[in-house]
Amino acid sequence: MGDDVFDLFGNPVRAGKGQRGRPSFEVTSRNRNKVKLLLAVGWSNDRIASAVDASIATLKRHFRAELKVRDAMRDRLEAERLMAVYELAEGGNVGAHRQFDKMLARNDLMEIEKTMGRSDNNKPDPVPEKLGKKQIDRDRATKADAELMAELDLEARTSVRH
Repeated sequence: MGDDVFDLFGNPVRAGKGQRGRPSFEVTSRNRNKVKLLLAVGWSNDRIASAVDASIATLKRHFRAELKVRDAMRDRLEAERLMAVYELAEGGNVGAHRQFDKMLARNDLMEIEKTMGRSDNNKPDPVPEKLGKKQIDRDRATKADAELMAELDLEARTSVRH
Protein backbone atom coordinates (compact mmCIF):
# COMPACT_ATOMS: atom_id res chain seq x y z
CA MET A 1 0.00 0.00 0.00
CA GLY A 2 2.92 2.35 0.58
CA ASP A 3 3.73 2.52 -3.13
CA ASP A 4 0.21 3.57 -4.22
CA VAL A 5 0.08 6.57 -6.53
CA PHE A 6 -2.67 9.15 -6.14
CA ASP A 7 -3.89 11.85 -8.49
CA LEU A 8 -4.45 15.49 -7.60
CA PHE A 9 -7.81 14.73 -5.96
CA GLY A 10 -6.60 11.80 -3.85
CA ASN A 11 -7.97 9.09 -6.12
CA PRO A 12 -5.68 6.09 -6.62
CA VAL A 13 -4.13 5.91 -10.09
CA ARG A 14 -4.73 2.50 -11.65
CA ALA A 15 -1.69 0.39 -12.47
CA GLY A 16 -0.84 0.59 -16.15
CA LYS A 17 -2.57 3.92 -16.70
CA GLY A 18 -1.01 5.70 -19.64
CA GLN A 19 0.28 2.48 -21.16
CA ARG A 20 -1.15 0.67 -24.18
CA GLY A 21 -4.54 -0.89 -23.60
CA ARG A 22 -6.95 0.41 -21.06
CA PRO A 23 -6.72 -1.25 -17.65
CA SER A 24 -9.94 -2.83 -16.42
CA PHE A 25 -12.15 -0.59 -14.32
CA GLU A 26 -12.14 -1.36 -10.61
CA VAL A 27 -15.29 -0.54 -8.67
CA THR A 28 -14.48 0.84 -5.24
CA SER A 29 -16.82 1.81 -2.44
CA ARG A 30 -15.59 5.40 -2.90
CA ASN A 31 -16.59 5.36 -6.59
CA ARG A 32 -19.94 3.76 -5.75
CA ASN A 33 -20.63 6.47 -3.16
CA LYS A 34 -19.46 9.18 -5.56
CA VAL A 35 -21.90 7.94 -8.23
CA LYS A 36 -24.75 7.93 -5.71
CA LEU A 37 -23.92 11.46 -4.57
CA LEU A 38 -23.67 12.80 -8.12
CA LEU A 39 -26.98 11.17 -9.03
CA ALA A 40 -28.52 12.80 -5.96
CA VAL A 41 -27.41 16.25 -7.07
CA GLY A 42 -28.73 15.69 -10.60
CA TRP A 43 -25.60 15.13 -12.70
CA SER A 44 -25.94 13.54 -16.14
CA ASN A 45 -24.39 10.16 -16.97
CA ASP A 46 -21.73 11.90 -19.08
CA ARG A 47 -20.55 14.04 -16.18
CA ILE A 48 -20.65 11.15 -13.72
CA ALA A 49 -18.63 8.92 -16.04
CA SER A 50 -16.05 11.66 -16.37
CA ALA A 51 -15.92 12.12 -12.59
CA VAL A 52 -15.18 8.43 -11.96
CA ASP A 53 -12.80 8.22 -14.95
CA ALA A 54 -14.88 5.71 -16.92
CA SER A 55 -16.70 5.54 -20.22
CA ILE A 56 -20.48 5.75 -20.38
CA ALA A 57 -20.66 2.03 -21.18
CA THR A 58 -18.45 1.20 -18.19
CA LEU A 59 -20.56 3.41 -15.94
CA LYS A 60 -23.73 1.66 -17.07
CA ARG A 61 -22.14 -1.78 -16.71
CA HIS A 62 -20.75 -1.34 -13.19
CA PHE A 63 -23.28 1.06 -11.65
CA ARG A 64 -26.52 -0.24 -13.18
CA ALA A 65 -28.28 -0.61 -9.80
CA GLU A 66 -27.49 2.99 -8.82
CA LEU A 67 -28.55 4.40 -12.20
CA LYS A 68 -31.91 2.58 -12.01
CA VAL A 69 -32.89 4.45 -8.85
CA ARG A 70 -31.64 7.88 -9.95
CA ASP A 71 -34.81 9.64 -8.78
CA ALA A 72 -34.66 8.10 -5.28
CA MET A 73 -31.05 9.17 -4.69
CA ARG A 74 -31.97 12.75 -3.69
CA ASP A 75 -34.41 11.43 -1.09
CA ARG A 76 -31.82 8.99 0.22
CA LEU A 77 -29.25 11.78 0.52
CA GLU A 78 -31.69 14.02 2.41
CA ALA A 79 -32.62 11.13 4.71
CA GLU A 80 -28.96 10.45 5.52
CA ARG A 81 -28.33 14.14 6.22
CA LEU A 82 -31.36 14.31 8.50
CA MET A 83 -30.23 11.21 10.39
CA ALA A 84 -26.68 12.50 10.84
CA VAL A 85 -27.86 15.86 12.18
CA TYR A 86 -30.51 14.19 14.36
CA GLU A 87 -27.94 11.87 15.93
CA LEU A 88 -25.69 14.83 16.71
CA ALA A 89 -28.63 16.73 18.20
CA GLU A 90 -29.58 13.74 20.36
CA GLY A 91 -26.00 13.71 21.60
CA GLY A 92 -26.48 17.24 22.95
CA ASN A 93 -24.96 19.29 20.13
CA VAL A 94 -26.79 22.64 20.24
CA GLY A 95 -25.69 23.63 16.72
CA ALA A 96 -27.09 20.35 15.43
CA HIS A 97 -30.41 21.15 17.15
CA ARG A 98 -30.59 24.43 15.25
CA GLN A 99 -29.61 22.80 11.98
CA PHE A 100 -32.16 20.03 12.47
CA ASP A 101 -34.88 22.63 13.11
CA LYS A 102 -33.94 24.41 9.87
CA MET A 103 -33.96 21.15 7.92
CA LEU A 104 -37.31 20.19 9.42
CA ALA A 105 -38.82 23.58 8.56
CA ARG A 106 -37.55 23.30 4.97
CA ASN A 107 -39.01 19.81 4.70
CA ASP A 108 -42.37 21.02 6.06
CA LEU A 109 -42.38 23.84 3.51
CA MET A 110 -41.70 21.39 0.69
CA GLU A 111 -44.57 19.17 1.87
CA ILE A 112 -46.93 22.15 2.02
CA GLU A 113 -45.92 23.21 -1.50
CA LYS A 114 -46.48 19.67 -2.71
CA THR A 115 -49.94 19.61 -1.12
CA MET A 116 -50.82 23.04 -2.51
CA GLY A 117 -49.70 21.91 -5.94
CA ARG A 118 -52.36 19.21 -5.84
CA SER A 119 -55.24 21.65 -5.32
CA ASP A 120 -58.18 21.83 -7.72
CA ASN A 121 -56.74 24.96 -9.36
CA ASN A 122 -53.71 23.02 -10.60
CA LYS A 123 -55.51 19.97 -11.94
CA PRO A 124 -54.65 19.30 -15.56
CA ASP A 125 -57.28 20.21 -18.12
CA PRO A 126 -59.46 17.29 -19.14
CA VAL A 127 -58.28 15.50 -22.23
CA PRO A 128 -60.50 16.49 -25.16
CA GLU A 129 -62.49 13.79 -26.85
CA LYS A 130 -60.79 12.42 -29.94
CA LEU A 131 -62.63 13.32 -33.11
CA GLY A 132 -62.83 11.29 -36.27
CA LYS A 133 -61.84 12.61 -39.71
CA LYS A 134 -65.44 13.24 -40.77
CA GLN A 135 -66.22 15.22 -37.62
CA ILE A 136 -63.03 17.28 -38.03
CA ASP A 137 -64.00 18.05 -41.65
CA ARG A 138 -67.53 19.05 -40.54
CA ASP A 139 -66.11 21.34 -37.84
CA ARG A 140 -63.71 22.95 -40.32
CA ALA A 141 -66.52 23.51 -42.82
CA THR A 142 -68.74 25.06 -40.17
CA LYS A 143 -65.92 27.33 -39.01
CA ALA A 144 -65.06 28.34 -42.59
CA ASP A 145 -68.74 29.06 -43.30
CA ALA A 146 -69.00 31.23 -40.19
CA GLU A 147 -65.82 33.12 -41.12
CA LEU A 148 -67.07 33.69 -44.67
CA MET A 149 -70.43 34.98 -43.41
CA ALA A 150 -68.68 37.35 -40.98
CA GLU A 151 -66.42 38.63 -43.77
CA LEU A 152 -69.38 39.16 -46.14
CA ASP A 153 -71.36 40.93 -43.41
CA LEU A 154 -68.41 43.26 -42.69
CA GLU A 155 -67.99 43.96 -46.41
CA ALA A 156 -71.70 44.70 -46.81
CA ARG A 157 -71.66 47.14 -43.89
CA THR A 158 -68.59 49.00 -45.14
CA SER A 159 -69.76 49.30 -48.74
CA VAL A 160 -73.12 50.94 -47.94
CA ARG A 161 -73.34 54.44 -49.42
CA HIS A 162 -75.32 57.20 -47.82
